[in-house]
Amino acid sequence: MSSEILKTKNLVKSFGGLRAVDRVSMDVQERTLTILIGPNGSGKTTLINLITGVYKPDQGRIMFDGRDITGLPPHEIFRLGVARTFQIPQPFRKLTVLENLLVCCNNPGEGFISALRRRAWTRFEEEAIERAFKLLKLLNLDHLWDQESWKLSGGQMKLLEIGRALMSDARLLVMDEPVAGVNPTLAHEIFRSLIRLRDELGITIFMVEHRLDIALQYTDEAYVMASGKIISRGRPEEVVMDPQVIEAYLGG
Repeated sequence: MSSEILKTKNLVKSFGGLRAVDRVSMDVQERTLTILIGPNGSGKTTLINLITGVYKPDQGRIMFDGRDITGLPPHEIFRLGVARTFQIPQPFRKLTVLENLLVCCNNPGEGFISALRRRAWTRFEEEAIERAFKLLKLLNLDHLWDQESWKLSGGQMKLLEIGRALMSDARLLVMDEPVAGVNPTLAHEIFRSLIRLRDELGITIFMVEHRLDIALQYTDEAYVMASGKIISRGRPEEVVMDPQVIEAYLGG
């Protein structure tokens, strides 16, 4: 049985007189693909910005793997095992696909003493390359490992962005609209890749996504936000039939 890897309790975030997140309590189970949906302006992106440390909550707590991460800066949350991807990928365009992954690994750093320990840093480089190729295979990009990233399609760049995020050994991947602007065939490939990452590496995925016709086919659990509040949660097929959800999308 899965256990909680992410939990929020009574999160509040306001901007001036607007309460963008209004006492949101939720939990994400380990090794699941959980989706957060809702109409535009419902507070979804603000919520993931709170979880990843971009914003600090006015009230409430955020727990990751049993540890309180409320108010920590993004780099510390990342170091603890929470990675994030954004709607628009930003790879190093002149680097190859493999090089784009390698620059994102947890490099222990260099110094005079470490430079003398050749065996240690050689082993680190070998392990980094091995992990990169494992991720590329799971993402179906291994045949493009030596391709400069600017030559990739939009969907392939999205997959590369996922691989870059996971070079950190992250346990939780937070995603903002991973299939936005991608054709349906590649959108399904992205979700199939995410399922492989969940099943083979034990990665937990929490995402905001608007393309429900595709995303809900792969989702373990769904949350719905409207006007800053969670109004529904459950299995995707249950959530889409919830009268509150229908009203939120159709405007009553």
